Amino acid sequence: MEKPRVRVYTDYKSPYAFVANKRLFELEQQYNIELEWLPYTLRVAEFMGTVEARTPHFWRKVRYAYMDARRYANAQGLTMKGPRRIYDAFYSSAGMLFAQRHGLFRPYHDTVFRRFWNHDLEIDELSDISGVIASVGGSAKDFEAYVHGPARAEHDRIIDEAEALGVFGVPTMVFNGELFWGGDRIDLLVERIKNPESIATALGSRHRK
Repeated sequence: MEKPRVRVYTDYKSPYAFVANKRLFELEQQYNIELEWLPYTLRVAEFMGTVEARTPHFWRKVRYAYMDARRYANAQGLTMKGPRRIYDAFYSSAGMLFAQRHGLFRPYHDTVFRRFWNHDLEIDELSDISGVIASVGGSAKDFEAYVHGPARAEHDRIIDEAEALGVFGVPTMVFNGELFWGGDRIDLLVERIKNPESIATALGSRHRK
């Protein structure tokens, strides 16, 4: 019997995506599901505006968000240092797709998240991501050929498909067409996995109101 599939959209520069990993991987074992990991590379300036236009209210919210994420990280024994600048995570997202094709996803995924949040990796430097690919057993040369070849078109198609589904942030999990945004929605996702017909009931009730 085919395993239920949960699609997970993530971005290596998201602190909340980082701290959601542990529970998501545990779901695979606990509920015998298959996780399909895909990049949703956040365009920070698009939804946060320019740095110059951000208000004191905005910065209070940002500081709280990182403090909150750090609580979850500390509980898991993870190091989370605040990002030093705004990053374009395309190379790391392309690395995710490349690593999946070559059976290297989990070591790549764990390494990029851990090293980035430990200030030991620049995810927008091609040479850094190529180095990670090589360190987990892949070909840096083949990866760079992929980046300079079909990676951008594939990456952008995945983003477009995600947004057509309604995705706007990470981590977002999609199960049977229903979206769950944020690690604090994983319990709701578990309910759906255990009782998948409940989505039809919930949606039916919503339409009857």
